[in-house]
Amino acid sequence: MKNYTKADILKIADEQNVSIIRLQFTDILGAVKNVAITRSQLEKALDNKCMFDGSSIEGFVRIEESDMYLYPDYNTFTVIPWHLDKGEGRIARLICDVYGCDGKPFEGDPRYVLKRAIAEAEKMGYTFNVGSECEFFLFDLDEDGSPTTDTKDRGGYFDLGYADSGEACRRDICHNLEAMGFEIEASHHECAPAQHEIDFKYSEALRAADDVVTFKYVVKSISRRHKLHATFMPKPVYGIAGSGQHCNMSLFKNGENAFFDSNDANNLSKEAYSFIAGIMKYIKPMTAVLNPLVNSYKRLVPDYEAPVYIAWSAKNRSPLIRVPSARGNSTRIELRSADPACNPYLEMAVCLMAGLEGIKNNLACPPSTDYNIFDMSEDEIKKAGIELLPNSLEEATSEFENNEFIMTVLGKHVYEKYLEAKKEEWLAYRRRISQWEIDRYLAVY
Repeated sequence: MKNYTKADILKIADEQNVSIIRLQFTDILGAVKNVAITRSQLEKALDNKCMFDGSSIEGFVRIEESDMYLYPDYNTFTVIPWHLDKGEGRIARLICDVYGCDGKPFEGDPRYVLKRAIAEAEKMGYTFNVGSECEFFLFDLDEDGSPTTDTKDRGGYFDLGYADSGEACRRDICHNLEAMGFEIEASHHECAPAQHEIDFKYSEALRAADDVVTFKYVVKSISRRHKLHATFMPKPVYGIAGSGQHCNMSLFKNGENAFFDSNDANNLSKEAYSFIAGIMKYIKPMTAVLNPLVNSYKRLVPDYEAPVYIAWSAKNRSPLIRVPSARGNSTRIELRSADPACNPYLEMAVCLMAGLEGIKNNLACPPSTDYNIFDMSEDEIKKAGIELLPNSLEEATSEFENNEFIMTVLGKHVYEKYLEAKKEEWLAYRRRISQWEIDRYLAVY
């Protein structure tokens, strides 16, 4: 982890001839925003004196209270590797926290929501580590440079270059991520044509969320240089697998993995079981955060590997929560329902707080489901007491609304603005006439 000072950043900017710095932050839906400044304004920005108008940002503030400040996180300073100096200088970025004119953190800043959750874990003596697995598609652009869902790629899971037409782009993405400080553990073609995954090392939660934001930015930027369009849309093509953002989580205490217990049959600690129980208890209202789009629920259907059932296992991949086989300091739980359209700051905040609620209240973990749920009959599923995730954004939003846990974690501002946005999205979708309806009904009725 970098530990930059103001002097370090100013020195690097001069040594690498940085002329533009992007001050980045996210809105409540996870869209990355930025204010670009020149090198002459960098010292002012590092002194937290860079103001912007928050009234036009999704879920931020009204016009009459629009002035806001960006407080850069020094440790996120990075010179963007693909923007080479061509006589105009290079480009760098800083990820920022958002503050109000009163000098207090803005409650609508998703990064602040995660910081609050991390502080709660720290009170209990825990460090929260997260590793995200972000899947994405690489599609062709049309003659005008607009994205399509067309692809010449015919690759499948782990296929080599002759079948994987996106390999060169994926390799270039990895090189640029490494230049920005990522430790790339693996990259490969996923199971669907044009689908890819790049795995990078876990880190403490705040950096992990920053890394997801950076990862998406790099993937989209580099794909354009290869005349491709990268999308993190959960289910862009009917009949093939969608993209997930599996979230691998662990708690450390006093330098040791708090989820590991060598005396348990599964080598899991009491805290691990209660953490799992907490997520299972709150997963329904959490789903509107983890799966935020109408399209998200086209992925959460049987037969395409995405989880549908609220269950856990240390032995198979069909339930919502899986415990990978690694143990010791690598002991972790993997939540498999989230998709890459979610805001990573809010995702990690709700996951952490749900797990901590499980630990605080000593929640008992239900029995594990160690067989393929997709092979079970409906009667068998009911007898096992296994419930389903919400099956639409409307259902997920209903679970989200008026849920005290969600309101506490997100805070009043984010909760209300997020709920408003999701209700508007569902209403717009419900009113829209789809091509499926035209194809099915127009000639018949």
